[in-house]
Amino acid sequence: MNIKNIVNRDNVNLTNCESEPIHIPGSIQPHGFLLGIRKNSYEIDFCSENIHEYVDFKPELMLGKVLSDVFPADQSAEFVLYANEEFIDTAKPFVFTLNDVPYNTTVHKSNGTIVLELEPFPDGTLNLPNLYNQTRKFVSIMEKATYLPELCQEIANETRTITGYDRVMIYKFDPDYNGEVIAESRNEAFSSFAGQKYPHSDIPVQARELYIRNPLRMIADINYKPVPILTLDDSAEKSNKSLDLSNSILRSVSPIHIEYLQNMGVGATLTISLVQNHKLWGLIACHHYSPKILPHYTRLSALLQGHFLTSQIAVREVAEEFEVGREVDKALVDSLELLHDNENFIDTHFESPSILKLANASSSVLYYHGKLYKSGDVPEDEMLIKLFHFLSDAYPNHGVDTFSLSTIYPDGGELSKLASGIIYHPLNSGTANGIIWMRPEKVETINWAGDPKKAVLQSENGFRLSPRKSFELWMEVVKHKSNPWRKSELNAASSFSYALQKHINFQIIRTQDKKNRLLNEELKMANKELANLNWISTHDLKEPLRKIQIFASKVLDREDPDLSTQVKDSVERMRFAAHKMQILIEDILNYSKAGSMEKVFEQTDLNLVLRNVLGELNENIEEKKAVIHSDPLPALGIIPFQIHQLFINLISNAIKFSKAGVNPVVRIRVNLVTEEKNQVSEEQQYYRISFEDNGIGFENEYTTRIFDVFQRLHPAHKYPGTGIGLAICKKIMENHGGFIKADSELDKGSVFHIYFPVNKD
Repeated sequence: MNIKNIVNRDNVNLTNCESEPIHIPGSIQPHGFLLGIRKNSYEIDFCSENIHEYVDFKPELMLGKVLSDVFPADQSAEFVLYANEEFIDTAKPFVFTLNDVPYNTTVHKSNGTIVLELEPFPDGTLNLPNLYNQTRKFVSIMEKATYLPELCQEIANETRTITGYDRVMIYKFDPDYNGEVIAESRNEAFSSFAGQKYPHSDIPVQARELYIRNPLRMIADINYKPVPILTLDDSAEKSNKSLDLSNSILRSVSPIHIEYLQNMGVGATLTISLVQNHKLWGLIACHHYSPKILPHYTRLSALLQGHFLTSQIAVREVAEEFEVGREVDKALVDSLELLHDNENFIDTHFESPSILKLANASSSVLYYHGKLYKSGDVPEDEMLIKLFHFLSDAYPNHGVDTFSLSTIYPDGGELSKLASGIIYHPLNSGTANGIIWMRPEKVETINWAGDPKKAVLQSENGFRLSPRKSFELWMEVVKHKSNPWRKSELNAASSFSYALQKHINFQIIRTQDKKNRLLNEELKMANKELANLNWISTHDLKEPLRKIQIFASKVLDREDPDLSTQVKDSVERMRFAAHKMQILIEDILNYSKAGSMEKVFEQTDLNLVLRNVLGELNENIEEKKAVIHSDPLPALGIIPFQIHQLFINLISNAIKFSKAGVNPVVRIRVNLVTEEKNQVSEEQQYYRISFEDNGIGFENEYTTRIFDVFQRLHPAHKYPGTGIGLAICKKIMENHGGFIKADSELDKGSVFHIYFPVNKD
């Protein structure tokens, strides 16, 4: 029978320790022995090399046997029942007895293998913990300790009492997994580690993952010799055999970690994980300066201390946050009341103490319309304005907070004395307007257990851990950082900034509303003056023009031999000019009325309107021998006299701009269409009524310009008119919620489309 060990022989140093497979070391610590049995057959597939030190079997005789070949039949049968439980409670280990020696047997499942870790009772007795007394003590500690640091110190003291280790530390991780000793209980013969920090490289990523999966880890003797795990050498298996020991209590430790502990002078350790929200919050780290095997139930008592503390971490942190949050909320309410009660808040109340208290800031600055409003001790104006412009460009749509301004702003170091930490919120998009809360630099001295930048040193054999001196106190001065902002402070600053934005926008609206009221008054005055102008146009201007025409006609009608032909021609020109002026005044008046008269809509049959228009234009139609064809027109809600004017203008234009020698033909068509037109709506159904003629047409580039007032495309002596008719058409269609468009091609006629919205009341 061939057997082999499954020891992981990868060469490990500090350049690759973060990828070291520490969960499959292939070896265990020697204060117990390990068996790995197949789940279904209970055949022994793995055993530790030291098994012969505890039982009368050598490894080569153990592998391949079934459990009942090694242990008494009754114990084997009981174990099968124990192992088949849906949940194996490690707090109640199975007890095997061999040669009158009882063994605590910790059991867990690893893929298809049931792993048994057997430890003889260190003192030959089974000591169950007194859970009542332990719980009662914790409740007493919990009631006595107000804040988390106090509670941690009490837990450290109690854990040391339970375990007897020389030193017990509560170790808390920061967001980067640098650890700090926040509480310590120790033998007075040893120097204190309290307050010291350890770099994240001391506990690599995969080690932190194992601490989450397995909350308790014991090393009984730092100087132990690893015991290989053996298995049958089955050449039929293509891959190397391994056994996942993530949940093992005897699992051998990384040689890098052993060297690390040796450099610290430690003889034995016990580590208990403190896990919050599935993340490693910290550790209870117990150190002894000589070998120490802790019995199973004593380990569980220590683990229970970890559970007690874990249950209170979130509660205490929330309680501390609540105390701060309560004060912050009070300051926020006071600030919002000031904001709501004072229209001119920025000028008169920005320096209120509550504005600073709502974020527990030392100072604040508001930049609005090029002016700085300051509260507290702040940097110089020029530096502040430059900062506001930078932040508005870098964070135009959302705010930003930091406790180290120099990490996001190139010139942050110059401001750090007064503004290492900031909360910034923009007030208006596209401008530099904004508000900033500030905190000053807090120069901090960190006591590292050795220089964190020299955790590794170059040697002939590659990178190795530094010797013992790497744990001597090394102080680092940290600058350009403030106290970090709490969540409640960030929320309060955000709420106030939002309220301030609304306040500013409301002031802008009120100012604009005041301007609009003034403009409305001016518009009313202008309309009144325009009404007076219309009256003058209707009466005062038309009457003199009428008299000019009458007198001119009388002069021309008289057969006076004294009047020369030249005089008569001048009088005729005068009469024609007065007539032309009268028509222009009438058109201007009609255009004005089209936009200003009250809009009274009536349901009207457009066929009737067309019939009246054709009757009115009958003389002109007969003179030009024009032909008018029309589809049946719909009945719509319209302003009748305006649509009558619209039809008059469109049909008379079609007749007027006809080709010489060609009889005008006008076709009026109706279609129900869907149009996208910005000036009316994005998408709407319309009745499109098209007036198509066979006249002279015009270049398509003028299809928009022809609807402007006084726009003419043809000389007045050839095609008389004022250039206002189509502008009136456009105004009429706007009054009806519709629009007018033109299509034309020179010498090929024109089409004018008018669009009436469907269901227009």
